[in-house]
Amino acid sequence: MKTTQITPNLYQLTRLAVINCYLVRENDGFTLIDTNMGGSADAIITAAHNLGGEIKRITLTHAHMDHVGSVDALMARLPKAELSISARDARFMTGDMSLDKDEPQDKLRGGYPKVESRPTRLLNEGENVGSLRVVASAGHTPGHIAFYDERDAALLAGDSFTTQGGISTAGIFRLFFPLPAMATWHPPSMLESAERLLALKPSALATGHGKVIMTPADAMRGAIDEAKRKIG
Repeated sequence: MKTTQITPNLYQLTRLAVINCYLVRENDGFTLIDTNMGGSADAIITAAHNLGGEIKRITLTHAHMDHVGSVDALMARLPKAELSISARDARFMTGDMSLDKDEPQDKLRGGYPKVESRPTRLLNEGENVGSLRVVASAGHTPGHIAFYDERDAALLAGDSFTTQGGISTAGIFRLFFPLPAMATWHPPSMLESAERLLALKPSALATGHGKVIMTPADAMRGAIDEAKRKIG
């Protein structure tokens, strides 16, 4: 697993060249954003130790397999860590694949594995996980969330955007990396969320797939404009 420092507080951990999770430094240790594919737990813990801290919190942008794949293994190794996810996507981790009546009744896409570990905290818009503010960003999944670092304006966007094979919003097909588009539940909702994330004026855009983009406003705006043309 490759470790790349992005800011003084943010480290990108990359497996198989295209799947990212992140360590965010706090005063008491690290918050881990997403857990990568199954089999990543040892490498994630080692990365945190090599950076001089322990993982205190594990928080998830959404419940797809490449983001929750190592949750159970990490919780077995780190039983005192706080585990959090949006209240909405937490249901998928139990095997409940139902949609609410007020949600777009589009087909759920992507892999939603059952997870044995139960969240110790369910997150809602505007709450904080350490220095990170929860930002609702439904579309890729019904309960997708992003995290905005209030110290330096870095945005951990999960799969709301992808930068692998060129920046795009979730739901926009990229020939060289089509998986996020193929796994997106409702592209129109995702487009609305992408505009909300741009309005935060992030200093950095850290995504689930691809390199981090610094000063990303122009790139994000271009991706949104493309989505508007293609989604309508």
